[in-house]
Amino acid sequence: MKQISKLENLDAVLVLPGSKSWTQRVLAAATLARGVSRLRHCLRSEDTDLLSEGLRALGAGIETAGDETIITGTGGRLTGAGRPLFMGNNGTGARFLLSLASLAEGPTVIDGDGRLRERPMKPLLRALDILGARCDSIGSDDYLPVVVHGGGIGGGKVVFRDSESSQYVSSLFMAAPRASGMVTIELAGRILSRPYIDMTLQVMSHFGVCAEEEEGDEGPRFRIAGRQDYRARDCLVEGDASGASYFFIAAALCRGRVRVTNIGAGSGQGDLGILDLLRDLGCRVARGDGYIEVEGRPLAGGARTWDLSSMPDMVPGLAVLAAFRPGQTIIANVPHLRYKESDRLAAMAAGLTKTGIRVRELPDGLVIEGGSPRGAAVSTYNDHRLAMSFAVAGLATGDMIIENGDCVGKSFPTFWTVLEGLYR
Repeated sequence: MKQISKLENLDAVLVLPGSKSWTQRVLAAATLARGVSRLRHCLRSEDTDLLSEGLRALGAGIETAGDETIITGTGGRLTGAGRPLFMGNNGTGARFLLSLASLAEGPTVIDGDGRLRERPMKPLLRALDILGARCDSIGSDDYLPVVVHGGGIGGGKVVFRDSESSQYVSSLFMAAPRASGMVTIELAGRILSRPYIDMTLQVMSHFGVCAEEEEGDEGPRFRIAGRQDYRARDCLVEGDASGASYFFIAAALCRGRVRVTNIGAGSGQGDLGILDLLRDLGCRVARGDGYIEVEGRPLAGGARTWDLSSMPDMVPGLAVLAAFRPGQTIIANVPHLRYKESDRLAAMAAGLTKTGIRVRELPDGLVIEGGSPRGAAVSTYNDHRLAMSFAVAGLATGDMIIENGDCVGKSFPTFWTVLEGLYR
């Protein structure tokens, strides 16, 4: 349990942990590569450690030395894990491993905790089946635990239609260059979290494999030639935009200033779209070579509708921001948040209601009537993003109690230390 006091005179310069999204992708790419990759400033968290353990079991050599992660790749020749790979509640990691384990020479069982066993896997399992992989659910059909029999994947065409997660697409992208034939992936209908798909393609390109994008019949189509070789690379993982967002929101709520010095103007992380919303609400935003700075000012009122389909991880923090803003805010096009670490829409509605804010759930979002939130004891539902969002709210309200605050270890183990440093 963490108790948050009101913060006065916020003025901070921060260096934040590496991006979780980048870290998980470069770990996977370096595992598939031929040679030794040196990755600097990777995030060390529960999720990334679980993925690293899974990749070691598939044959990668992974060592850490200070701020450097050294990976001896497999050259695409993965081995079946000799034990079940437990992924906790790491949805990205579990989905990446489903595709990578399909390339292995032997079987691998992939499992997770109770919540991960409830998170959908069907679109990815069906796609792998089309490409010739053999994956069988051990319990409920199309959910973890799953035994992946290995033996490789062939070529073929997969269509993801109105997919509720970009992780399925990114997972298949990572494995497709090691297929025996051409893999065609088409995205039809609604495309959620497109920036994460683009991030995956960028990482693949950095490690020497390519995908060709063209316009398909129903949406973008990607053609990925098989039998490509990932090549070892060195890379620097930039700071985590998702983690930085909580401190940018803190600047807005406390009318202070926060500068993050290891994310710059050239970053392509999709969650930095939050900066446009902060600017629209009256904050001063500055972006330069190697830094981003937000200075809070009185929040603009009036009705706002935010389509957050491209940055769903920002919903909890922006819902908190909306609670302090005069006027109604509609958060829309994020139905897949009901299948995250918690049902984030229901959980945020419950937490904000405890602070005295009127909230109404939509099938794909929230309607928030802004006002003057008060401190309260809020449940995190073991969801790291809820914990961090309500902690930031506590900086403005005081008297905020965060139950099970240790769940931040999933993505940002030093969060409470960084937050405490703001008071100094």
